[in-house]
Amino acid sequence: MGHLFYGTATEPIRIPDRLLSHLKVVMTTKLRRSESFTLSWTHVDGTPGRSTLWLQPAIPLRFVFDSAEPETLDASTLRSMADMANSSAGLIVDLQVEIPEASSTRVAPARTAAPARRRSFSVAA
Repeated sequence: MGHLFYGTATEPIRIPDRLLSHLKVVMTTKLRRSESFTLSWTHVDGTPGRSTLWLQPAIPLRFVFDSAEPETLDASTLRSMADMANSSAGLIVDLQVEIPEASSTRVAPARTAAPARRRSFSVAA
């Protein structure tokens, strides 16, 4: 079970390592682009209700994983999470649902930083 620390809160949010690995990619991608969004989940620790975080680049964020080895990421799960994070409802996760291991398209965990690619778009007048 991994832990997500957000802002100045001392109590972490407990999230399974596999889900946290996928969240890390989606969240850091959005925040690196200076895109704010919400992350919501239903409580599973016996506390009724749900929680939502407003994620934005200026607030400290830390991911702590129980496993020393990085997870292999599922590309379709990442796309689905990114689409949800881009919606007005924000990224909503179920902390009890396991992300599938087997997929025809997987993304290996990044071991080194790749050089940033610049993209330019032109609009015809």
